[in-house]
Amino acid sequence: MLLQKIELTNYRNYKKASAEFSPGINVFIGENAQGKTNLMESIYVLAMARSHRTANDRELISWSEDFAKVTGRVEKRSSTFPLEIVVSKKGKKAKLNHLEQKKLSAYIGHLNIILFAPEDLSIVKGSPSVRRKFLDMEMGQMSAVYLHHLVQYQKILKQRNHYLKQLAQNKGRGDLLYLDVLTEQLAAEGAQVLKDRFRFTKRLQEWARPIHAEISRNQEELEIVYSCSIPVESKEDVEQLYQDMMDQYAKNRPRELEQGTTVSGPHRDDLRFYVNKKNVQTYGSQGQQRTTALSVKLAEIDLMKEMTGEYPVLLLDDVLSELDDERQTHLLKAIQDKVQTFLTTTSLDGVKRNLIDHPRVFRITSGEIEMESE
Repeated sequence: MLLQKIELTNYRNYKKASAEFSPGINVFIGENAQGKTNLMESIYVLAMARSHRTANDRELISWSEDFAKVTGRVEKRSSTFPLEIVVSKKGKKAKLNHLEQKKLSAYIGHLNIILFAPEDLSIVKGSPSVRRKFLDMEMGQMSAVYLHHLVQYQKILKQRNHYLKQLAQNKGRGDLLYLDVLTEQLAAEGAQVLKDRFRFTKRLQEWARPIHAEISRNQEELEIVYSCSIPVESKEDVEQLYQDMMDQYAKNRPRELEQGTTVSGPHRDDLRFYVNKKNVQTYGSQGQQRTTALSVKLAEIDLMKEMTGEYPVLLLDDVLSELDDERQTHLLKAIQDKVQTFLTTTSLDGVKRNLIDHPRVFRITSGEIEMESE
């Protein structure tokens, strides 16, 4: 999978800009606050229909303008097609092959990306919500079915929490039959989400474990565990997962009626990383945490290829400066001649230039993109 070109209109500090990319490594160079990360973000927005930096889409629109537009051309093995995202004060529109998509879930997944930025170390160090978001963003790209069940689960969860809050305010008085209906619907969607998350975690570990071992020179063994807030008897049987969820909701009902919220389920789960049987978040050194994060990101490349048939596009936003020479070397060797890569840096001096074969370099200055001669 390749992103051949991109065009920006009124996007942050880019009034009008375009660039054609190499199928290999593309480097965005520039001083801080010139637009390197904005350009990288625009690729993310084109793929995911949302920013990884802000939840407010209006921040993507240039000052005093009414809209921002990002268009790109994607090449896959079987086809080449345009993608387009338009953000305005009225909302957001996504087009696939010139056709507007009524649901963003039908748009996402046509340009698969993996982003690795300094804040991605929070996959290991951060809160459970960060890791749940990681699961949902990556799995949502790979599986439209998973994304559908997740969206339905979140919709029903919102309804159920709203009704539980009403019941709590009324001290449990209300239509409990309606609560039963919502509970059954939530468990049905949740069971599908759990099955897919368990399966994804297992495959992620299988790809990440040998990478981690190689980086650590066979001194460390990585284990990735999906920590479920509901005791489960099976990780594959959807019917059993549904029953396990229903049993847990029945057990938790008095507590939920008192607190006015759903206290267990996929929205409360976590992903845990262990190195040599020790929790990396709690007991790991900074080096172990960074190796774990890097191993997971590199594992995603091959896992996404396995699940979709195409290698994703890799975005490295100022991450090389956060890695020591050994980890940087391993990263660059792993992606060379394998995936189309975009990386930002203030200078190539901090990059192992001998490990990058014929990069296409773009100099970014005040929202202008200039390609250096190759």
